[in-house]
Amino acid sequence: MNIPLFTLPGGIHPPEHKSASVQEPIGQLPLPPYLYIALAQHMGAPAKALVNPDQRVLKGQLIAEADGVFSVNIHAPTSGYIRSIEDYPQAHPSGLLAPCILLETDGQDEWVERHPITDYASLAPADLLERIRKAGIAGLGGAGFPTAIKLNPRSTAPIDTLIINGAECEPYITADDVLMRERADEVIAGTLMLGYVLHNPARLVIGVEDNKPEAIAALQKAAAGTPVEVVGFPTKYPSGGAKQLTWILTGREIPHGHHSADAGVICLNVATVAAAWRAVRFDEPLISRITTLAGDALAQSRNVEVLIGTPIDTLLQHQGLQPKQLSRLVVGGPMMGFTLTDTRAPVTKTTNCLIAAGKKELPLPPPAQACIRCGYCADVCPASLLPQQLFWYAQAEDHDRLKSHHLFDCIECGACSWVCPSTIPLVQYYRAAKGSIIQAETEKEKAERSRRRFEFRQQRMEQEEAAKEAKRLARKQAADEARLKLAQKAELHTNTTEPANPVITATSTKAAADNGVDQRARLERILAAAHNTLEHAQKPLVPHVYGEEISAEKLEKQQARIKQAALKVSEAEKKLADFMASQQGATAQAVVSPADDAIERARAKMARNPREKLEAGLETLQKQLLKAQERAATARANGEPTADAFERGVAVLQQKIATTREDLAALPADSVNAVATIEEQQATETAIEKARQRLAEKAEKSPADIRAEQRQTLTVRLEKTRVLLQDAEAKGAPTVTALAASLQRLQEKLNTLQSDD
Repeated sequence: MNIPLFTLPGGIHPPEHKSASVQEPIGQLPLPPYLYIALAQHMGAPAKALVNPDQRVLKGQLIAEADGVFSVNIHAPTSGYIRSIEDYPQAHPSGLLAPCILLETDGQDEWVERHPITDYASLAPADLLERIRKAGIAGLGGAGFPTAIKLNPRSTAPIDTLIINGAECEPYITADDVLMRERADEVIAGTLMLGYVLHNPARLVIGVEDNKPEAIAALQKAAAGTPVEVVGFPTKYPSGGAKQLTWILTGREIPHGHHSADAGVICLNVATVAAAWRAVRFDEPLISRITTLAGDALAQSRNVEVLIGTPIDTLLQHQGLQPKQLSRLVVGGPMMGFTLTDTRAPVTKTTNCLIAAGKKELPLPPPAQACIRCGYCADVCPASLLPQQLFWYAQAEDHDRLKSHHLFDCIECGACSWVCPSTIPLVQYYRAAKGSIIQAETEKEKAERSRRRFEFRQQRMEQEEAAKEAKRLARKQAADEARLKLAQKAELHTNTTEPANPVITATSTKAAADNGVDQRARLERILAAAHNTLEHAQKPLVPHVYGEEISAEKLEKQQARIKQAALKVSEAEKKLADFMASQQGATAQAVVSPADDAIERARAKMARNPREKLEAGLETLQKQLLKAQERAATARANGEPTADAFERGVAVLQQKIATTREDLAALPADSVNAVATIEEQQATETAIEKARQRLAEKAEKSPADIRAEQRQTLTVRLEKTRVLLQDAEAKGAPTVTALAASLQRLQEKLNTLQSDD
């Protein structure tokens, strides 16, 4: 099958140095006495140790679990005893120490209980993905990205192509080459399995550079009769980059700030695919890997399968290291690798190559000279960047221009440094600039989080102060009402023909005026707090990591908060406007007895005809429906458990409104002039007379007796409401929310009475 290929821009052709390490099959290393298993050997957070000193572990047992999403599990490479968990040298460019689990091997190589699977299709894709995650599979091509995360992309684009990367373009490295030659069946089986995990994309492609004819032939033989395509393409460095390989095989360009999944492509290394296959088929976690050992300072160059945690000096001694000929030890390839200064460092999941270079093999570069602006670096850049501009901006520490020139699109392949006639270590400048930008963004994010925490604390303190002030005003209002009632009581005891007591009148008027002023101030504070909450909710979201997109879930939650805050602002404005209107109408009136006012309202209600009564009830029901719909919408947007109860309440109100409208339509035409019957009038007058008698009896009681009677009444009502609420919750009635609110109001009234005592 002729598959169209696309030419990689830029690139170079450095000496390959691959033939020496592929002359022998994959070798095995004797079991070392100690293994130093690093907790940070992958991209993301270090794993969290689960074992203790002197604890015996079995081969394949989980000894450190992933600490977060971007982290992977770590398992014991063999059986033995945990001796310590301490800092140890690491195979890392920083040269810093990092925590390691020291495992003393017991030589028994005893496996933990395993559960192999013969037919992966018997499990759901999500179950296979979970097995891969538990096995601690990370990218074996060098990046160490958690494989389970890559196989479960957040991109909304459908995945139609799975690319298996067998390019291995870096000089010296042949670990993937020998894997494809000797274990092609595992690579093909793993490709088919991962295609099933990704819900069967249209294309399954294995891309291999044409300088590996034996590997291509082995893969084509194993892929016969399967939908897997094995594609050979011209050798050019760095064709093994994920974005570069995606372009070569599909012609799709990955935009700045995006990943290959956004273009519908998932790209995985061949060794990662084989490890994922073994994790599912044999329940074998990632505890070993194939590593290339090459260089003139070794007696023999070859590929060996080595346990994770094996000290590098043990590995080199096994291959006959000649210290007198050693110039430097490079981890990785000569283009993207780094020099290792401490050979005690252990092998990790990303250690794909060790080059023990002779004194003439990888000589140290001469001192850098000034840039002559030749443009060679721009010609060979596979990402089509401007390396010389990035170099100048990196020297000037101009972060803004570095980002505008897409510094983070640089894959650090080293092609620019390779061709630079001034021997400028360009990649080192880029790495340092990236680290500086990331550190600055991290500090900026920390400062932003501190600012948000401070603002939230200030808002919380203001709300607490507003709540305290509201309680104080409530107590003051209750005291003012008590003084007003005393004044009314004194007025009831006086003769109606006697002139009014000026002291009582003044006290009543002042209490009412003070109450109005305090009420207005409280409503204005509530409105200001609501506006503050709305402004805070409308602030744009800031990602925790530079370059990370805000998720749709966070945006939906922000919209819900904005809607709820706007609703509270509207309610506060309406309450303040209603209060101001009531105050304006009350300024022209004298202080009226609450009892007399209630009697007048009862008589006015009695004077209304049946149509007016139904219309008034319909208006009340419509107002209640509007509030209930707002509450239900807010609860549903916030995911509150009371959303269903609110919606049932809305349905009940809608039914009542429909019934009231039917009653209005059924009234006769002459109902407008109808008046209450004699029986209704007599019942109303009787109720009014009883209310007056109760008021007179209450006036004769002392304030202490009145409060005691009120407490008793509230206690009885509180208990009845609690019983009704429990019954409604058991039956799932729509009145649960209303009863809960009523119970809360009664409890607050009772607490206020008890605090006044």
